[in-house]
Amino acid sequence: MRPTGKLHLGNYMGALANWVKLQDQYDCYFFIADWHALTSDYADTSQIAANTRDVLLDYLAAGLDPARSVLFLQSKVLQHAELNLLLGMITPLGWLERVPTYKEQQENLTGKDLSNYGFLGYPLLMASDILIYQPQFVPVGNDQTAHVELTREVARRFNQFYKLDGREVLPEPKVLLTPSPKLPGTDGRKMSKSYGNTILLTDPEPVVRQKLKTMVTDPARIRRTDKGDPDVCPVGDMHKVFSTPETLAKVYDGCRSAGIGCIECKGWAADALVKVLEPIQIRRASFTGTQVSEILEDGSNRARARAEQTMQEVRAAMQMSQDSAAGL
Repeated sequence: MRPTGKLHLGNYMGALANWVKLQDQYDCYFFIADWHALTSDYADTSQIAANTRDVLLDYLAAGLDPARSVLFLQSKVLQHAELNLLLGMITPLGWLERVPTYKEQQENLTGKDLSNYGFLGYPLLMASDILIYQPQFVPVGNDQTAHVELTREVARRFNQFYKLDGREVLPEPKVLLTPSPKLPGTDGRKMSKSYGNTILLTDPEPVVRQKLKTMVTDPARIRRTDKGDPDVCPVGDMHKVFSTPETLAKVYDGCRSAGIGCIECKGWAADALVKVLEPIQIRRASFTGTQVSEILEDGSNRARARAEQTMQEVRAAMQMSQDSAAGL
């Protein structure tokens, strides 16, 4: 996650909830991508440190366990930058320009100048973030598979040029598709901090209810007596993710018959969200600032040690290691 603000329900359902489950099956590395925050928020870095603490707290609140996973800060592991530089030497420019999110974000984030090298190159930095740990799998939703495919292409190209004692150094990681339900923001678009349409994991109950009241609904329901369809309504999508089958049945029946109004429907959705958020917020409040700093430092040390193992192999394969230089 990028430290561009507190995490929201879209982050939780799209990634965090799945990450918590993966801890029981895999050796996992989860980091806060502060360098990636610079690709679009380079003009003002004043909030990155505070946002980093908030994101780690959200990780812990969601259930990530520093005893079972490595939780760390990207910029504390300089090997990410070293591998990014070396891979940049062999990555064709066209590979970066064709990444779907490159044009998509330029079109949607019109208030920012994204014509910088960092924004164009962030998929390669992402590939370096992945490959530095020589992983078998990358847990992503469908919308991120293009980034993993680029990572696989970069690893393949590196292995074509460089080998270490006849073997490949960078394995091509596989996509581990994780369930990512459709979760709209309050304006009906994908929930995103960039769009300002989020419900935060830290939002108290009154704020959650107020945000739900303003959420867009089925455009066919202009008047209270108009019949609607939960399948084309963003609030209906919320119910599908968070509400019980009993509540969902009431939503379908009441909306399609105009037996309930949108305000009542939104209230039921808010009830379901509050039940999900309450235990998360209780866990979040249980961690102190000192604990957060210690967890981040310990995790970054562990990540750095593992990343250095990879870089020693990469340098040796490219004949860029100190041992190779000693012969000059």
